[in-house]
Amino acid sequence: QVEVAESGGGFVQVGGSLRLSCVASGSIDSINFMAWYRQAAGKARELVATITRSGRTNTVDSVKGRFAISRDNAKNTVNLQMDSLKPEDTAVYYCAAQTRPELGSLWYWGQGTQVTVSS
Repeated sequence: QVEVAESGGGFVQVGGSLRLSCVASGSIDSINFMAWYRQAAGKARELVATITRSGRTNTVDSVKGRFAISRDNAKNTVNLQMDSLKPEDTAVYYCAAQTRPELGSLWYWGQGTQVTVSS
């Protein structure tokens, strides 16, 4: 069992920055990779960034160069640094963890944190 909890959302003006954090607890060693997703009002949830167990990162094209995912192993935390924010980045941001394939590739989700970018 894995639990993840996000923090750091809020209200920011266009061009501003926010840093989201996600703390994982429980069976940490079962995690294969962690990810940030977002869901804007009336739209489907979409992937934003991932970080693997080995530290390999990936961000989707729409945020590449503006967002960066990182982790702090000592704190079991994954962060999402968001710079040069745009109104279209407004969404609820979710942290997710997926377990290793041999453990069923199970997904665990946080409750989400709202990010609002105002023009």
